[in-house]
Amino acid sequence: SICRDLPNIEVITFSVNGISDLEPLSQCQNLTELYLRKNNIASLNELFYLKNLPRLRVLWLSENPCCGSDPHGYRMTVLRNLPSLQKLDNQAVTEEELSQALVDGEEITAPPARRSVVNGCREATESSAAESTTETESELLNFSLEETNKIREELGMKPVPRDKFSSFSPRETDCNRKKRNNVLNAILLLMKELDAEGLEIVQQTVGRRLQAFRKKELQEE
Repeated sequence: SICRDLPNIEVITFSVNGISDLEPLSQCQNLTELYLRKNNIASLNELFYLKNLPRLRVLWLSENPCCGSDPHGYRMTVLRNLPSLQKLDNQAVTEEELSQALVDGEEITAPPARRSVVNGCREATESSAAESTTETESELLNFSLEETNKIREELGMKPVPRDKFSSFSPRETDCNRKKRNNVLNAILLLMKELDAEGLEIVQQTVGRRLQAFRKKELQEE
């Protein structure tokens, strides 16, 4: 996971990414905002990995299997285990809710059962596999493109054209494609922290990389 290499990251947007395991996020001690809508998080026990993140204030977890059919029970359990949250699922957290969560919420004291790993990708359970089919590939692409271009707009950059964003090789696995999207989003978020000199270095490095890729493509042709 890219999160293991970004311990100082403060905002993570991983919505619609097929994520089922939150363990890598336990390394991000400076994390303040976490957006995880429409993923494959099957158990609220995954919150165990977020309990020791001292600065986490915003969490968006809705539309995951772990939310279940009891909205009140779900919200109370999240707030009992993450009492420092100021906003959950785009809704402000009140003092009354935090008090009620001590009564209605369930305390999470252990991580979820270990799952097997194949080639660096977590094997999907039947429930997560079924959940993932609710989003078509086109819908996933549109969502990722929209979020990426929103970040680029905030950075004063031009939006990515759809034909460029969707030019993945059909031979790529879902795992590799998701990893590429995660890396791209992380890089764009981190660029907010750079000054003019840092951005110039990034621009020069990207330019050299693009030249190398174009040269390789010409050789292959």
